[in-house]
Amino acid sequence: MVVEWRQSGLGPCFSTSLVLGANLPSSSVAHPNSTIMWCDNCLLVLPLRAGAIAWAVVIAAYSLAGGLFLLMSGQYLFFVYPEWFIYGGIGVGVCAVACINAITLSNRSLVWARVCHFLWPFIIVICGVRAIFMIWELNRGKDKIIWECQNGGQLWNTTPEAGYDNTARFPDGICGPGWQSLFTAFIISILVDLAFQMYMFFLNWRFMKRLMRYTEMKGPYGNYYRA
Repeated sequence: MVVEWRQSGLGPCFSTSLVLGANLPSSSVAHPNSTIMWCDNCLLVLPLRAGAIAWAVVIAAYSLAGGLFLLMSGQYLFFVYPEWFIYGGIGVGVCAVACINAITLSNRSLVWARVCHFLWPFIIVICGVRAIFMIWELNRGKDKIIWECQNGGQLWNTTPEAGYDNTARFPDGICGPGWQSLFTAFIISILVDLAFQMYMFFLNWRFMKRLMRYTEMKGPYGNYYRA
């Protein structure tokens, strides 16, 4: 078996050639005169396993923060019950999947890597649909949000006469930049979130393939390379 190191534009790649007639047991040569190519570092910003764990932790942290914010203060931005609970619940769910993925990477679990590989496409699609509804509802409720900011953070259409306790207020930091800046920042954050999730899906897929490859490898002394 001949191992070669090759440099490509996307990163270092390794080539393992299985040559017919080499002094290897027959069980170790699955396809004579064949070449198996892979690239462990292609399209990676950070080292695969450690970088993927860090990426998952970042996703879990901001998803939990965003989910809790929507659960506690989402009624100031979205005015159809219970949509802010749905949006916030999805954020907490993303946090849970990211935490599972981080634990999977730290334990090098092929089974759970496959589970996360199955879950991430659904999460990405659900978050994409959520993003469309959130942007549409925010734009539709623009006048109400501006009214809340102009009235000291009071929740829209709530008065003490109607039985509402107006001691709670919209966070001042949200109203400070103005509506247009808030709306632009919200759209950018949603797009960044989707990009982070798609790259997490790629990292988990890449790590899963690495585990599958090394699990299937056989050396000249039987299953020496098996984990």
